[in-house]
Amino acid sequence: MKKFRTPLVLALSIMLILSACSSPIQTPPTEVSGETTLVVWDQFYRDEESKVIETLNAEFEAAHPGVKIERETKVLADLQMTVKLALGETDGPDVAQVNQGRSDMGALVEAGLLLPLDDYISDYGWGNVFSSSVASRNSFTPDGKTFGQGSLYGVSPTAEVVGVFYNKGIFADNRWDIPTTFEDFETLLAEIKDAGITPISFGSLDGWNAIHEYSSIQHLLVSLDYINNLTYAVNNASFEIEENQKAAEILYDWAKAGYFSEGFAGIGYDDSNNLFKSGEGAMTITGSWFAPELMTGTDQEFGFFLLPGFNGKPTMAIGGVGIPFAIRRTTEHADLAAEYLDWMISPRAAELWAQAGMVPAMSLPDNSQVDTNNLFGETLLAWESINKNNAVGHYIDWATPTFYDTLVSELQKLLGGITTPADFIAAVEVDYANYLQERSQ
Repeated sequence: MKKFRTPLVLALSIMLILSACSSPIQTPPTEVSGETTLVVWDQFYRDEESKVIETLNAEFEAAHPGVKIERETKVLADLQMTVKLALGETDGPDVAQVNQGRSDMGALVEAGLLLPLDDYISDYGWGNVFSSSVASRNSFTPDGKTFGQGSLYGVSPTAEVVGVFYNKGIFADNRWDIPTTFEDFETLLAEIKDAGITPISFGSLDGWNAIHEYSSIQHLLVSLDYINNLTYAVNNASFEIEENQKAAEILYDWAKAGYFSEGFAGIGYDDSNNLFKSGEGAMTITGSWFAPELMTGTDQEFGFFLLPGFNGKPTMAIGGVGIPFAIRRTTEHADLAAEYLDWMISPRAAELWAQAGMVPAMSLPDNSQVDTNNLFGETLLAWESINKNNAVGHYIDWATPTFYDTLVSELQKLLGGITTPADFIAAVEVDYANYLQERSQ
């Protein structure tokens, strides 16, 4: 670990910068004596994103003679279950992707398993690469208790925005236009259902994507200040507010009206995506990370738009940066690992992610040859729009260490008609209020 050289940086995050202040600092490669293996865990298991990582790893090895990247790829759920134990082992991964939020990154920081990255910020010029506006998403105090403050613990290679993918062929055949208000969107849902087509391809079996369905509506109703307060558990925020219940009522009504895939409770996320990709369903609500899968291996053509606001008013969208790479605190190769992280957020990495159809968290190089006149370009423009307008929301399951599990469980009950919107709000508020009380003690 390097000696501390710079003041603590509180506001770094991995977000697309529209104009960098200066060129990134070029740091000489870390000298390697003999054969060195850097063990890296990532969750880029889908074909297109995996190709990007394989290319970057091969180029890193070529630029660092004697270094071997030992890559282990896991689906996100498996990564979440195993990474904490692995980072506590002396032979654990030197670098691993760690999901943001209290239950994942916060817990690992609290356990002393992650290396603070503040030492490397000036070394690699990350202040010129990262915007400070969403810095909190990869930051914690050293005790892991306070989210959004303290040290930087991860760098993210990709940016994300959650919106609506739609089948352009189905829309054209039925002369449907992209809605510009939420009221028009709901009218469109009814028209699609009446035409005998699934309005929203959706499967809730995996649980987590139901949070996106709910929160996408919620973000149209609440303010950015509220979402920040809720997610960071500050300023006496509460989940039990009128806007959150209205969002639950809308989602509940969609399920009752048959706007989701038939039998959605038993359909997994990837299976639902495959159905949509094959032409079943007019729309699906998910993140920009899905775009690469829709750009290859299909005879369908797809587009992307942000869920419009009530009466067409400007609104937030769920967004931020992808799952960051972090460094095991006890690694013997900290400097090399930091160099690997820098490689993952380099202009070359930005170009490769863009070529694969995924929004990079860093600026494209000036000489970029990436075609943006396609689905990728639509997701990139959506990200730039919410970024420029300070309308980047949050993944609300970060709010408490148990919020994810609570939201998944309660949303499944709500969507299954077991509970009411009021029941949903009350149950989630119990989790949130209990956490606030624990923090105050």
